[in-house]
Amino acid sequence: MQKHIDRIPAAVMDILVAYCWPGNIRELQNFIERSVILTPVTHFVHRLARLRPAAQSDPPEQPATLQNTGRALICRTLKQTNGIIDGPRGAAAILGVKRTTLYSRMQRLGISRKR
Repeated sequence: MQKHIDRIPAAVMDILVAYCWPGNIRELQNFIERSVILTPVTHFVHRLARLRPAAQSDPPEQPATLQNTGRALICRTLKQTNGIIDGPRGAAAILGVKRTTLYSRMQRLGISRKR
């Protein structure tokens, strides 16, 4: 389009950062491309009316799978025990599994102790 955009106003940038972007980076790219095409001046003109801040937008629904539920439970328990796995107050005891079982599940789910 051979357009040169000098600046994006701070208020616009705040809204762009706060928006959830449910379509991920492609939606952001498309939004910026559309805005540049519609910009008749050297500063970013936007169509923010269709955007809602992240606090107001609905998070994308993830199906409650056993893997997602198990991951959340392990992470929550590790946070509760400050990453302690062994012992009577460790995450393994709270979850009712052996220490080695918990380690293998954490490894399979990509969970570290520091969560």
